[in-house]
Amino acid sequence: MKYKKNNEDNLILPAEHGPFHIIGDVHGCFGELCNLLQKLDYAIAEDSLKGEFRVVPPAGYKTIFVGDLVDRGPDSPNVLRLVMHMVQQGIALCVIGNHDEKLVRKLNGANVHIRHGLELTLEQLAAFPDKEFVEQVRQFLSELPHHIILDNGRLVVAHAGLPGEHHGSSGRKVRALCLYGPTNGCLDEHGLPVRLDWAAEYEGHAVVVYGHTPVREPRLLNNTINIDTGCVFGGKLTALTYPDNILTSVGALQEYAASTRPF
Repeated sequence: MKYKKNNEDNLILPAEHGPFHIIGDVHGCFGELCNLLQKLDYAIAEDSLKGEFRVVPPAGYKTIFVGDLVDRGPDSPNVLRLVMHMVQQGIALCVIGNHDEKLVRKLNGANVHIRHGLELTLEQLAAFPDKEFVEQVRQFLSELPHHIILDNGRLVVAHAGLPGEHHGSSGRKVRALCLYGPTNGCLDEHGLPVRLDWAAEYEGHAVVVYGHTPVREPRLLNNTINIDTGCVFGGKLTALTYPDNILTSVGALQEYAASTRPF
C-alpha cells in the first residue's frame, strides 16, 4: 500500500471512522509491540519463506502508529518490518516521527549527527540479512505523512501533536510542529530544546493523539492525548482505542536507554 497524500505532507481520510488502536512511541521495542498487539487480540504470524509478517486484527480495527518507530531500542528492523507489512496489508497507518525523519535523511545521503540512538539503528540495519530491506525502509519512511486527519475531522494523529489552526495544512512550519512540537529557541539544562506545552492552550474540536514527549501515564488535556509512556526508557507501551478512549498498556521488558530529560 502506498500513501496517497492530498499534498506533500498530510493525509486526509474523512471516511475512515475507526475503530482504531493508536500506538506510540515504539522506538525499536519489538517484543513489547508484539505483546501489546496480542493483548489487543491481534494475531501475528511470520512467513519465514517470504520474510513477511501476517497480522490479523480484531474485526473492523486498524492500527495507527504515532511515529518514532526506530532508535534506542533493541530491534528497530523488525519493528519496521512489522509496521511496513501491516501498512501494506491495509490494516495500519503511520505518521513520521523525528527519529524516523532523521533515519530517512541519513539513508538519503544527508549529513546528520549520529546520536540519540540512530547509531544503534544503523548497526541493526547493517546486520540485517536482507540487503534489499534498507531501500524498502527508505522508500517507506519517505512516503509517510506528518499528520493524518480521520473520522470527518474528529481525529488528528501527529507525532508531536498539532495546534488546531494547522490541521490539514502543509509546509515546513507545519511539518516541524508535527515532528518536534513548538519550542522557544532555548536549550534546557540537559542541552535539549525547551518544548512549549501547546496542549495546555488547545481549543480545537478534533481529538489530537500524539507522542514524542514521554510521560509516566497517558496525558489527557483539552481534547489531546499523549500516549508516549516511555517504553524504551523502561516505562510502558500504550495504545489508545478510538473512539472509545480505552487505554491499554504493556510494561517494558527492560530499560533499553536512559532518558536524558526526566519524564
